Amino acid sequence: MFCYQCEQTAMGKGCTKMGVCGKDPETSDLQDLLIYVSKGIAFYAHRLRAMGVADKEADLFVVEALFTTVTNVNFDPVRLEALIAKGGQIKDRLQAEYAKKGGADKPTDAAQWKAPKTRTEMQVEAQALSIAKKLDTLGADVAGLQELITYGLKGTAAYADHAKVLGKEDDGVYAFFQESLDFLTGPKSTDVNELVGMAMKVGEVNLKVMELLDAANTGTYGHPEPTTVRVTPVKGKAILVSGHDLKDLELLLKQTEGRGINIYTHGEMLPCCAYPGLKQYKHLVGNYGGAWQDQHKEFDAFPGSILMTTNCIQRPKDSYKNRIFTTGLVAWPGVTHVGDKNFEPVIQAALAEKGFIADEPEKTITIGFGHNTVMGVAGAVIDAVKAGKIRHFFLIGGCDGAKPGRNYYTDFAQAVPNDCVILTLACGKYRFNKLPFGDIGGIPRLLDIGQCNDAYSAIQIAVALAKAFNCGVNDLPLSLVLSWYEQKAVCILLTLLYLGIQNIKVGPSLPAFIGPNVLNVLVEKFNIAPTTTVEQDLNGILNKAG
Repeated sequence: MFCYQCEQTAMGKGCTKMGVCGKDPETSDLQDLLIYVSKGIAFYAHRLRAMGVADKEADLFVVEALFTTVTNVNFDPVRLEALIAKGGQIKDRLQAEYAKKGGADKPTDAAQWKAPKTRTEMQVEAQALSIAKKLDTLGADVAGLQELITYGLKGTAAYADHAKVLGKEDDGVYAFFQESLDFLTGPKSTDVNELVGMAMKVGEVNLKVMELLDAANTGTYGHPEPTTVRVTPVKGKAILVSGHDLKDLELLLKQTEGRGINIYTHGEMLPCCAYPGLKQYKHLVGNYGGAWQDQHKEFDAFPGSILMTTNCIQRPKDSYKNRIFTTGLVAWPGVTHVGDKNFEPVIQAALAEKGFIADEPEKTITIGFGHNTVMGVAGAVIDAVKAGKIRHFFLIGGCDGAKPGRNYYTDFAQAVPNDCVILTLACGKYRFNKLPFGDIGGIPRLLDIGQCNDAYSAIQIAVALAKAFNCGVNDLPLSLVLSWYEQKAVCILLTLLYLGIQNIKVGPSLPAFIGPNVLNVLVEKFNIAPTTTVEQDLNGILNKAG
């Protein structure tokens, strides 16, 4: 195996024996093949679409295949093997249709590839198609840029899948997934300039997909609103919901209504407590725990059942393996999977556990500052800036993780001067979201925008402020200090770069798949920089801002 798609990859270079995430070599190899068969499908689907033939099965398969290989999603080789076989069948069907339509383009190697019949044969094939092999033949810059595009597509696919679950789809988005995957096996895929251009296009399309998802979430559940959320448990039976999927939470809330079970959010599900359509359920009682990397300790201590709705799962401890469940694309060998969205097994497991035997002292945090809420008080914010009451805005957020160095974000938030406002999103906020920050003239100094995909909200806020001050986004008193872990953070970064946003601080380490030559280009064009020390970075930002 060779995998370097996440921030915590071994020694900052690549996992070769076992994934830091818990992925074993067999699973890693099968995930590589799943991406490869998707590239073969893309060759035919892209050309058939140009002939007026759109294939819905191929559209959905490619998105789900990409999402399946995001870090901490699917660790089950049995399910991956089945997906590869299904992908091979779809590709063969499209190949026949393309020939029938008189298609004349010479198939790429991926388009001609035949999916092996057995898992053993698949693993042998994977060695010849590995990222390590690409690094040897293409070099770090070309191979790394190809993977940058692939990882951006994986993150965008996750958001597209969430939107699709809520009924929001866009044929142009499906078309782009196929166009870009086909590009990665075509003649321009070794041209650095072409690769950089395609990476920026991934950022462009991801912006569109985040807009789709925002419309899906708010159109279904209403706009998030400032909400006080309890972060200590209450007495009673309990189910903990982790991941990102709002629809799964809604279904569980409906199925548990009136059954004497309290529902808690975990990790990236915290923002769900601010949606009117979800917080109307009285047994959605609050949030438990923090970010995904603490789940071993938190799930072990949770006296109920756990439902994983999207990526974020880690190898379950034996102490709670019988009461953790997966749904959607998430999977772990030996963990019960709920494929039909009938969560009765989750409910029965919760009823069998003791639950919380007493209320803990109440503690709360306030969330729900999406773009609709913030722009509703934009006048007050703008007046505070003009009056000198708000000096600067800091967006501090992104993915959290276990690797040392992430205390930087806690320290940075605490060091931000009292006349500055902190915007935050994604699970990185758990580093500081329970700390007291106070307010500036009634405007909270900490504004929780939501999930990672709610970077769309942050972008809308920035654009609106720039319009109000009649300047560009890069001229605003706004600085981005981002943490990253997996591929959704990659596609968000590509979106920010596509929008031309400069001076982004990224940490705690830079991606292993971005070689020094590519990094030089990013530094030169966007002034993107790794985080250093809190004092140096904060002073540099504020001194530059004047």
